[in-house]
Amino acid sequence: MKLHLPAVSVYTVPTDAPEADGTLAWESTTMVVTEVTAGDATGTGWTYGPPAIGDFLHQHLAPLVEGREALDIPAVHDAMCRSVRNAGRQGIAACAISALDIALWDLKARLLEVPLVQLLGTARRRVPVYGSGGFTTYDDTHLAAQLGGWVHGQQIPRVKIKIGEGWGRAVPRDLARVRAARQVIGTRAELYVDANGAYTRKQAVRVGGVLAELGVGWFEEPVSSDDLTGLRLVRDAVVCDVTAGEYGYDLPYFARMIAAGAVDCLQIDATRCGGLTEFLRAAALAQAHGLEVSTHCAPHAHAAAAASIPNLRHMEWFHDHVRIESMLFDGALDPTGGTVRPLTGIGHGLTLRAEDAREFRVA
Repeated sequence: MKLHLPAVSVYTVPTDAPEADGTLAWESTTMVVTEVTAGDATGTGWTYGPPAIGDFLHQHLAPLVEGREALDIPAVHDAMCRSVRNAGRQGIAACAISALDIALWDLKARLLEVPLVQLLGTARRRVPVYGSGGFTTYDDTHLAAQLGGWVHGQQIPRVKIKIGEGWGRAVPRDLARVRAARQVIGTRAELYVDANGAYTRKQAVRVGGVLAELGVGWFEEPVSSDDLTGLRLVRDAVVCDVTAGEYGYDLPYFARMIAAGAVDCLQIDATRCGGLTEFLRAAALAQAHGLEVSTHCAPHAHAAAAASIPNLRHMEWFHDHVRIESMLFDGALDPTGGTVRPLTGIGHGLTLRAEDAREFRVA
């Protein structure tokens, strides 16, 4: 069965409040969606990033995949990766490949009339999630409301906040916010932090010592994820698990990070690394080296694959993306109790609500 020319649409959704982490600030989030059809079925995939991803999808990848066999995802994926040699795999091209690959897996499951998790094979029926937000722009009241809603309202027993404000220039406020978060969630819930690469190496070690005293178990990107030596240094010096990997755009990236001994848990983002095809390969690579993995952002794009891998730790329930995916798709999952169950529906179970999305469409 042959693939038709994929359709592409781009949506920019304002945040519900100003947001920032240690190294970036934003007031809107852009989702790039692609829909690919074969026979009577349509698969949907998406990624997050600049609208230029949509241009690349429409102009370069869509004509490339048109007419190829719908069920032969490895061949289509390989053709897409080979085609971007001169454009460069990192960044925009990888995100475009990722969105289309996710759509192809959704399409295949819909053609076979099975849930995507059944097509991939199930390792678990429930996928653990952690609430992720706690932006540095939030005041104490906003922070408490968000974290309390997850832990006490939805019974999600693990949450993450952003630290590293101003490229690491506000450490006292960082630590005050961690203390405030711990007070809100209590002693039983797990507390994670994400510095988004804002700290220097020794600064991260000093901060990590205080984090350990506050019971923080997850220290994400304490230094730049490009600094593998620095990540290893911090990992060896702190009690918290050191994690990174969200900027992996291809399999060799993950191989280098693992070989450097840089992380205790490998983060993988299927909307960046090359879709579910490369996500599953990266997860297998991590398992071969005794590492667990955690999915980064875009939870509904990851849920079925997360349920299929044996070495999963958890899935990120990221505020921005949860909000957008719930606004624009039917079939959103419920994380109450701290897990989701991606077992119902055909494909990944989500359907774009085109009419509701129209007001946010920019391309």
